[in-house]
Amino acid sequence: MYKNLREAVNDLERHGQLLRIKAEVDPDLVAAEIHRQVFAEGGPAILFENIKGSPFQGLSNLYGTNERTAWLFRHTLDRVKRVVELKKDPAVFLKKPLRYLGAPWTAISALPMKNWGSSPVGYAETSISKLPWIKSWPMDGGAFITMPQVYTEDPETPGVMHSNLGMYRIQLSGNDYVPDQEIGLHYQLHRGIGVHHTKYNQRQEPFRCSIFVGGPPSHAFSAIMPLPEGLSELTFAGMLAGRRFRYEKRDGYTLSSDADFVITGEILKGVTKPEGPFGDHLGYYSLKHDFPVMRVHKVWHRKDPLWHFSVVGRPPMEDSSFGWLIHELVAPLTPQEFPGLKELHAVDVAGVHPLLLAIGHERYMPFRERVPEEVLTIANRILGTGQTSLAKFLFIAASDDNPNLDTHDMPHFFRHVLERVDWTRDLHFYTKTTIDTLDYSGSGWNAGSKVVVACRGDQRRELKAELPAGFDLPEGFSSPEFCMPGVLALTSPAFAVQSTAREQVEKLAVFLEKFDLQHIPFILLVDDARFTAANFDNFLWVAFTRANPSHDIHGVKPFTENKHWGCRGPLILDARKKPHHAPELEIDPDIVKKAKKILGDLKW
Repeated sequence: MYKNLREAVNDLERHGQLLRIKAEVDPDLVAAEIHRQVFAEGGPAILFENIKGSPFQGLSNLYGTNERTAWLFRHTLDRVKRVVELKKDPAVFLKKPLRYLGAPWTAISALPMKNWGSSPVGYAETSISKLPWIKSWPMDGGAFITMPQVYTEDPETPGVMHSNLGMYRIQLSGNDYVPDQEIGLHYQLHRGIGVHHTKYNQRQEPFRCSIFVGGPPSHAFSAIMPLPEGLSELTFAGMLAGRRFRYEKRDGYTLSSDADFVITGEILKGVTKPEGPFGDHLGYYSLKHDFPVMRVHKVWHRKDPLWHFSVVGRPPMEDSSFGWLIHELVAPLTPQEFPGLKELHAVDVAGVHPLLLAIGHERYMPFRERVPEEVLTIANRILGTGQTSLAKFLFIAASDDNPNLDTHDMPHFFRHVLERVDWTRDLHFYTKTTIDTLDYSGSGWNAGSKVVVACRGDQRRELKAELPAGFDLPEGFSSPEFCMPGVLALTSPAFAVQSTAREQVEKLAVFLEKFDLQHIPFILLVDDARFTAANFDNFLWVAFTRANPSHDIHGVKPFTENKHWGCRGPLILDARKKPHHAPELEIDPDIVKKAKKILGDLKW
């Protein structure tokens, strides 16, 4: 159990899980590239002892593997799981009282605690310009805080128990921000800070905000943890840390006493400035948009602090371990939150929100033909709840078709679905709706469509990775490659405009009617079929991050019946890059060389 981040780092070093880099490292791209190279090798946490332009040390890759993430919380994880299990079903306490005897005390003893004297984070003050300005990708609009804990309070019920702690990226430099006086605050749909912001806009008092960086490892994780109703992030942080979240009040602001840095300031009402671009966790840049501005009040720090940062990009990246730990903790709550749901998987390699896989029970009409019924109700609940409502593609299967089906065995899950799906019946579209802020595949910012693929029933086809006899392609289409049996990728003409693209796909669909494609139910149009089919991760990333269901789903022998669309042949998904898409992330080769030179012969 760690009182602060430095204690955690020292413990990691004692156990051979820390890499010290003593050479001077440029925070402009080089530090991030070092992180990427170490992460790719499954390497240790990284302590940057000498960051150019800053007097402060930096730490990254703390949660770089699932194993290290679990190890950091090894003393408390089981206790927290027991609290979550009790939240799911309080009756289990009576069934196994010895297992859950300490669970209520774990929750109560983790309540936030106010510091009445001076706290470590109040050791000294600094300025925004002296912080490590970490820039991760060449087109980023400036330096960003990538592991912030953004703290705000509800003006109607002030105090820590009704606060919101969220991880919303912070832009420190660039664009039109006044140096050392203003920073940018980016938050997305379905975030708690938005509720607070709306309330403050209707009131006279200033919207005070505190940004914590560092602290015990549980604090950053708590900022992204989707918690049950009524459980505060600060209480959860205390449970996971095995140490109560300590805070104090200064100048009307709340400070995390054990944080390494705290930036305090006021979110200006009615004021926005361009924020971004930023290389984000879908593997593309999120572009420049107007977002709220925070006027800086003070920057506090503890003695010998660590600037905690991460690097995001095409997954998997360090934040993938957060997703793994969230699943470990909240899986027991899934049936409570979504009645009838057995399993839900937000697919990390596809950027989390673009693709959800689910398994649901079917109990409505066990005496009739096995068709999707209850799973459709479950799908509507998923797409109408919190952050799962941002999903763009939702594939849901019925548990009674295969009790051993597992959404985390993705090749097997897709095989199961594609063997059974009926494209004339099982597609359910939601058009002109909201999608993830970071997803530029739609028709506008935060605007796009969704589709549910709900399948149930006996196997209706055998999937094969074989082209039919005499298979050829019309001009412009080439290089057929199988991503898996039943899924065929075609290198296609570059996408120009929607109308032309639709004509291309319709001509291809008519052309394909002459072939027997029963064993190939899913066809992808892509820019590079060989890349797409090289591995399963590539298939998922290309297919589901580059398509807008209402615009990009087509099919062989399509039809519309009373506003229901389907197709009697293979489904065709246009997963080409479109002109309105954000650029994908690319690494500067010179930066790669600089990072390799610094890492040199360092061993871990």
